[in-house]
Amino acid sequence: MLSVVLATVRSRWTHFAGVFLAVALGVGLTASMGLALAATLDAPQELKDRDAEAVFTVNAMLGTAAAVTTFTSVFVVSSAFAFAVAQRQREFGLLRSAGATGRQLRVAVVAEAALVAVPAAVLGCLIGSAGGPALVEWMAREGLAPDWLTVEARVWPYAVAFGTGLVVALTGAFVASGRAAKTSAVEVLREAAVDKRVMTVGRWLFGGLLLALGVGLLVSKLVSDPADLLKRKTYTTQPMVLIGAFALLTPLAAGPLVRLVAWPAARMRGAVGMLVRESAAAGVRRTSALAAPVLVSVALAGSLLGSTDTVGAGRADEVRSRTAADFVVTSDAGLSDAAVAAAAVPGTRSAVSAATTVEFLYEGLVRTPEPARVVDPAAFAELSRLPLVEGSVKDLDDTSIVVNDEWPVTAVGQPVEVWRADGTKVSLTVAAVMRRGTGGNGAYVTAANGAGARPDRVEVRLEPGADRAAVAASLAAAVGAQGARVVTAEEWIAASQPETKRESRLAIFVVLGLALLYSLIALAGTMVSATSDRSRDLAVLRLSGATGGQVLRLVAVEAAVVVVAGALLGVLVTALNVLGTWSALSVLVGSAAPLSLPWGAMAAVAASCAAVAVPAAVLSAAVLLRGRVAPGAA
Repeated sequence: MLSVVLATVRSRWTHFAGVFLAVALGVGLTASMGLALAATLDAPQELKDRDAEAVFTVNAMLGTAAAVTTFTSVFVVSSAFAFAVAQRQREFGLLRSAGATGRQLRVAVVAEAALVAVPAAVLGCLIGSAGGPALVEWMAREGLAPDWLTVEARVWPYAVAFGTGLVVALTGAFVASGRAAKTSAVEVLREAAVDKRVMTVGRWLFGGLLLALGVGLLVSKLVSDPADLLKRKTYTTQPMVLIGAFALLTPLAAGPLVRLVAWPAARMRGAVGMLVRESAAAGVRRTSALAAPVLVSVALAGSLLGSTDTVGAGRADEVRSRTAADFVVTSDAGLSDAAVAAAAVPGTRSAVSAATTVEFLYEGLVRTPEPARVVDPAAFAELSRLPLVEGSVKDLDDTSIVVNDEWPVTAVGQPVEVWRADGTKVSLTVAAVMRRGTGGNGAYVTAANGAGARPDRVEVRLEPGADRAAVAASLAAAVGAQGARVVTAEEWIAASQPETKRESRLAIFVVLGLALLYSLIALAGTMVSATSDRSRDLAVLRLSGATGGQVLRLVAVEAAVVVVAGALLGVLVTALNVLGTWSALSVLVGSAAPLSLPWGAMAAVAASCAAVAVPAAVLSAAVLLRGRVAPGAA
């Protein structure tokens, strides 16, 4: 069988192009991220706060990116192998008729995968050796990583990347080889190109399980812990379950969806639209293999950006609803007494607050820190609109505290033991209880329990009839002389949301960009492989009277239709994932939260997929048509 394996890889190298590119790029990305991660692990133990935070951010970002890229590679490589096996049913039927057993076919498929994956993994390691330093350099230039972070020679990132790529490739081949082993000798007589029994038992089983798991996780967390759905780690990784389910179940929707997308073209004059519709609908395996990378790309971009924007908008709305301020005076180093006094300009009311921390006993065992604000109850009550479920801010005094509904004591008038920021213990009475919301509703105490916290914020509201522009100018002049700055309430709210910070957005685009780069190159490889297998179909069209230009237009339109179909499935998955995040927000804030779907980003990703898929298909078809009409039709 070894000679058969070598001959197959040599003669059908275009069919393995997609697998080779997918494995090489996957190993390259994994090695690059591993080298960058190794650089952070070599960082000095004692770091400044800013450097320590940057190293932590890089660690978290690279870990998430590795998980997303690995997930993408598993589905792309598995899909590529499944399609490669499906393309060769007649070949496997011929081998069966020549006496090959199912076990021998399975071994042959896995051996072919190893023959392709090993050199691809070696190439991936070479890509990683250049990509790792480039990635670290870019992160340092953009402020995501410290300037001193450098990549040094390490073996384990290459070993992990090489091993992961090989395992993913061989596993995908092993799963696909099951279909080859079941091929009947009768397949050698088959002439029709219409795919039958596309949904295998494995697709039904794993696709159904992932779909049930994805929906079950969303529902269970909505009921038990909706706040967990708002954590970046959750809304970055959990959508992959539903994306995987839809990728496996794509053949169910591929035919009908392609017919729907191609319907306008089929209504136009000429046969191109009709041929596109019927060809794509008949070749469900080819359509599914090509639509899968598009689905994954669009769904990843939509789910990650949509959830991030929805959480950011929801938290901004929540902060906006808690204050009636028009302006906010702040300073990174805290506000001096002179700055606080300067903020009290005519025509305004103001409320001064400071950041502190209090601790309470969680379940009577563990001291749990809780962020708190030190406020003047009378002034704060005038400018605040806290989401109270019981009590009043006006009842807050030196012997009481305002808590949220996740504290161990949530009844007004009941005592609760707390530890101030200076470590002193005190028993305070609950004056009011807030809805916890998305996590930004901490506790409120007076200056007596603030452990000397320095003011860092003055919220300013215009009096009725006051001139906004004049007040803004007066505030800026007054507090600017004291080293403080004044911003509008909207600007302060936007700056206070971590989802809107430049570093956070860059981290998201790193995670997303690596996965999308992988999907796009894998899509190009799969498109070349799929088109290269259609020499007979294209030759028949030429012999039927179609010109070369007409055939190329047919191939281009069909590729575009498949991309649109995959993008629509990606939008559906995005809607389900973002809807889960939106529902969790609405439950926590007690009202309908804003819903954000990144239509522009999803359209851009779909357009990028089309920009890769269409030229790849056309160029491959052009090569096939060049001087190969008669042989292809034979």
